[in-house]
Amino acid sequence: MIDNILKLARINIQKLKPYQSARRIGGEHGDIWLNANESPISVLFKLKKKSFNRYPECQPLNLISAYANYSNLCNDQILVTRGADEGIELLIKAFCEPGKDAIIYCPPTYDMYRINAKIYGVEVKEVPTIKNSWQLDILNIKLNLDKVKLIYICNPNNPTGNVVFKKDLLFLLKITLGTALIIIDEAYIEFFPQESMSFYLKDYPNLIILRTLSKAFALAGIRCGFTLARKDVIDILNKVISPYPIPVPVSDIAIQALEKDAIKTMKSRVSDLNANRTWLVNKLKKISCVKKIFDSSANYILVQFFMFEKVFCTLWEQGIIVRNQSDKINLNQCLRISIGTRMECERLIEEIQFFSKKFHF
Repeated sequence: MIDNILKLARINIQKLKPYQSARRIGGEHGDIWLNANESPISVLFKLKKKSFNRYPECQPLNLISAYANYSNLCNDQILVTRGADEGIELLIKAFCEPGKDAIIYCPPTYDMYRINAKIYGVEVKEVPTIKNSWQLDILNIKLNLDKVKLIYICNPNNPTGNVVFKKDLLFLLKITLGTALIIIDEAYIEFFPQESMSFYLKDYPNLIILRTLSKAFALAGIRCGFTLARKDVIDILNKVISPYPIPVPVSDIAIQALEKDAIKTMKSRVSDLNANRTWLVNKLKKISCVKKIFDSSANYILVQFFMFEKVFCTLWEQGIIVRNQSDKINLNQCLRISIGTRMECERLIEEIQFFSKKFHF
């Protein structure tokens, strides 16, 4: 009977390997979590709303206004979603014909672009970034634009941490005008805000930007994101979003997080994490089992290790959980390390130094 039920699922879903989130693969094992690019510091809010017997607004006006003020955009350029992840999905749902259209994604990068396309039966064209620089392979993207409706680009890129050249993004926007949408996932943009593409929304109707409160705002637990685009794109996405996507408590907390003092606190926290990243990189450079550290403009770093599997397991056994990225294209021997508190970074360095001495590097 179970076999018969499984056969009822769509063929592409039967074959689909789901996204391996930090929690899904056992990321709650240790006491220092450096595997999900979350904020290591919790932000405390008290709910102002006290009753929950009514459905929420589909698009809470006060929340949209708060984010419009933060991002210097108009209300009609913003869609509130369940994390940036829902924005990724909605764009495929609204703009791609299954079995006909395609997306481009540029690994190594966030896998949910590819997985969402697979779920909806949309072709995925994989155009890897240039090894070690992780910049876009513009020539190959240009050669693969046939049938492409959406191009997903994470900036700063996860898991490599690099910032994509702005000239390349502008070039893609120009050559795809009227044929495809360029989606810039700016989940980590608060760690390098001068690289945001939001300024160009007024010039390019095919530009879409994804944002989240999960990273710099330290609110991964409430699942609140935003899609920024021209009004006509937002209107289309409003047709396919679910009726009540944003729970009242989520909206309540998100509005508080976007108040002037809270934004000031967020920027201070980002400054501290960026300083911790610099400190961590400088310490890792002096450890002999470290093969290479890639430049990062986000709240994580990508590090290549000698004996990387042993390093990963040793840290795991000590309760320090990092993310193994070695199964991704061009990331052999690489671990991604989220930036923690200074105390967490110090503990990480101590364990890697001990490992390096133990194995005589």
